[in-house]
Amino acid sequence: MFSTAPIMAILRGLGVQRTLEVAELAWDIGVRSVEVPIQTPQDLKTLEALAQAARERGLVAGAGTVVNLGHVAQAKNCGAAFTVSPGTNLEVIQACAEAGLAHLPGVATASDIQVATGQGLNWVKAFPASVLGTSWLKAMGGPFPGLKFVSTGGMDAHNAGEFLDAGARVIAVGSALEDPRQLGLLAELLRERS
Repeated sequence: MFSTAPIMAILRGLGVQRTLEVAELAWDIGVRSVEVPIQTPQDLKTLEALAQAARERGLVAGAGTVVNLGHVAQAKNCGAAFTVSPGTNLEVIQACAEAGLAHLPGVATASDIQVATGQGLNWVKAFPASVLGTSWLKAMGGPFPGLKFVSTGGMDAHNAGEFLDAGARVIAVGSALEDPRQLGLLAELLRERS
């Protein structure tokens, strides 16, 4: 699910209409995974609308900032196909598995990675990627060969290539999708790397 394109979209707090507009832009350039962080009741309405729009295109939508069991249930009820967390939480990982939701836990240490891989996950979210840096990604590739990273936090069209070259399989971007110049650069990156 995460490997269909090297760019994922995170649409935080935009409301239903703007989320759908930006998701359409993202889908049109080749982005296949779009996530809505669920932190407010409005976010749940947005996720439900996004999940419906994604299904109409044969795609899926996900719920982000999933930090507890209640969020897992809300994500499932809204039609999400995957969940994303800022950290690694065993209860959330297990609840997602039981609910049939793919899960992307956030990691920032080797210990986080060991918890995630111990639960059978082979995709993780390097967060905050801009703080961890490309050297961190390269270093984690040594003890965890084959692990797939989605670099999230501070990613945009200007540093995406650098993180992909360092070993990230996917870059998650947010506000970059609303910048016409960056949108063009991201589209070009997708053409080159897909």
